[in-house]
Amino acid sequence: MRTVGDGTRILNFLIDTLIIFALAYAAYRGWTWYVVYWRYPHYNFDWFFFGVLFFYYLFFEGLFGRTPGKWFSYTKVVGMDGSRPGFGWIFIRSLSRLILIDMFFIPFLGKPLHDYLSKTRVVEA
Repeated sequence: MRTVGDGTRILNFLIDTLIIFALAYAAYRGWTWYVVYWRYPHYNFDWFFFGVLFFYYLFFEGLFGRTPGKWFSYTKVVGMDGSRPGFGWIFIRSLSRLILIDMFFIPFLGKPLHDYLSKTRVVEA
């Protein structure tokens, strides 16, 4: 199994972020309707975006080991030994994606922080 390069990871990120943004925007607009007509409390868009981001990665990587972006680029998430990571590691991976400086650890660790903390890597499928 070959570990994928930065270009493939950027492609995965862009595809997944577009999907996450669309889902979060739809949820935000739906909630805003309830705010206007039923006087529900207002929440900023970032609450929806980061909530959808967490559950998106938890759902797809927890069940399939891949997200739609990884399906498009024929990659998957595996543990350091090449086996499927457990749900606990996927939970840590999804949670650590919420740290905004996650990608800036690549020059120091050779991989993003969410890979380092969850002891996983992205390889070709």
